[in-house]
Amino acid sequence: MKRVKGDEDACSSSSEGPTESCKKVRKVQPSKEEEEEETDVDLCEFGFDWALLPQEILLNIFQFLPLLDRAYASQVCRGWNQAFHMPELWRCFEFELNQPASSYLKATHPDLIKQIIKRHSNHLQYVSFKSHFISALTVVFVNSKSLSSLKIDDTPVDDPSLKVLVANNSDTLRMLKMSSCPHVSPAGILCVADQCHGLRELALNYHLLSDELLLALSSEKHVHLEHLRIDVVSENPGQHFHTIKKSSWDAMVCHSPKFNLVMYFFLYEDEFGPFFREEVPITHLYFGRSVSKDVLGRVGLHCPRLVELVVCANGLRPLDEELIRIANRCTQLSAIGLGECEVSCSAFVEFVKMCGRRLSQLSIMEEVLIPDHKYNLDEIHWEVSKHLGRVWFPDMMPTW
Repeated sequence: MKRVKGDEDACSSSSEGPTESCKKVRKVQPSKEEEEEETDVDLCEFGFDWALLPQEILLNIFQFLPLLDRAYASQVCRGWNQAFHMPELWRCFEFELNQPASSYLKATHPDLIKQIIKRHSNHLQYVSFKSHFISALTVVFVNSKSLSSLKIDDTPVDDPSLKVLVANNSDTLRMLKMSSCPHVSPAGILCVADQCHGLRELALNYHLLSDELLLALSSEKHVHLEHLRIDVVSENPGQHFHTIKKSSWDAMVCHSPKFNLVMYFFLYEDEFGPFFREEVPITHLYFGRSVSKDVLGRVGLHCPRLVELVVCANGLRPLDEELIRIANRCTQLSAIGLGECEVSCSAFVEFVKMCGRRLSQLSIMEEVLIPDHKYNLDEIHWEVSKHLGRVWFPDMMPTW
């Protein structure tokens, strides 16, 4: 009876017609089964059925997943499995393992990774590998046929592995970057240069650099090299470093006159003896540790192709003469950065004046500049800006 009474009150109190008002109040509610059906239809209409995602979108998602996550995702449904096997997904392969291989293999059977790589190795073009799990990289070398770019970092790859790489990819390899690979010898990297005549970019540690390697890269069969990066790292204080002949560098410049030679130095001051005694075609030079005035003076004398120079530290002796010499001899210099060094304001202004507007990058810490009788720190930025043709201020040391 209460329900009828409520309905009558609603009909009588409404300003609308009694028939229309009562129809609204007495509207039949859908059943639970009907609600579920409508919900399912709505989900499909708004794209919540993940199995129906286009393969292009799945491909984009899979590219952000680590190797094993890709494998697990491929087991969700048929559409995801098809996306997992698309060749476009395996053009680029990055494998990075920061923890020891033994702990990694406790959770993952190595055969799973080997099977995945072996199945898709013929699609690989770019491979980046950082791991002690050398067997996975060996699978790549054995089965790949079209590698164009390879980056190996902190991996126990050796000379026999490189020979396998060369045997299968000599016609396609264009870039090879190796770092912290102590089991590779100069003979191993020379094999790569002798066989991979299309190699355009090469990065390696200084202990792998040799006169024979430079001559191989300068042969008539070899294409013009574009980029050569050398990391000169001291493992122990007082380490001895070999010398590269000037004639070998000259052969490289003659064969590839526009190639960039990038060198990173992480040496102690007493280890620079073999370097910069003769002309070297360096274009980009970085000193990660303190370097002496004498070494920077030799840079100014023997690096005429220098384009970029970064000095992280020097000590407490001003670098006035060295900077002026570099500005005078290195006529292509367009970028310089100075960290824990000292330069008088007058010498710095003269350096900028000599280089002029070709200095596209000028990063100098304010603490580097020493005020003198001509300029103080408040005046120097106006003078430097005038010679650069743009507004310039020294970099400030963060206060945190």
